[in-house]
Amino acid sequence: MQNGLYSIHIRMLDGIRAKANGIIILRNGRLLGGDPYFWTVGDYMLGDGTWKGELLTRQHTPYSETPGRPLFTGHDVTTGFSGSFADARSEVFGTSLIGSRSVAFRATLRLLTAD
Repeated sequence: MQNGLYSIHIRMLDGIRAKANGIIILRNGRLLGGDPYFWTVGDYMLGDGTWKGELLTRQHTPYSETPGRPLFTGHDVTTGFSGSFADARSEVFGTSLIGSRSVAFRATLRLLTAD
């Protein structure tokens, strides 16, 4: 994974019909990102074509201002993920802990611009 700005496209698994799209900045093991409703911070480690990390997601826009009820509404969400990367693309799988509920997801990251 190169340092840079990435688009992220998330799809929940296990029968949950939810998705999210946003941006993430990766720089030297630190991850920063967000979308219209949430912001995310975390850390990651790289291997040979693989990477893994942990992150925290918090809401920044109140529920009353959203057109639908986001899955993470009202919770600090911790997430662990791992995946592979090649060229300007990465596929990851992870689990988010939303209160006492765990939710599996798959995400695709695409490099928009290198840092």
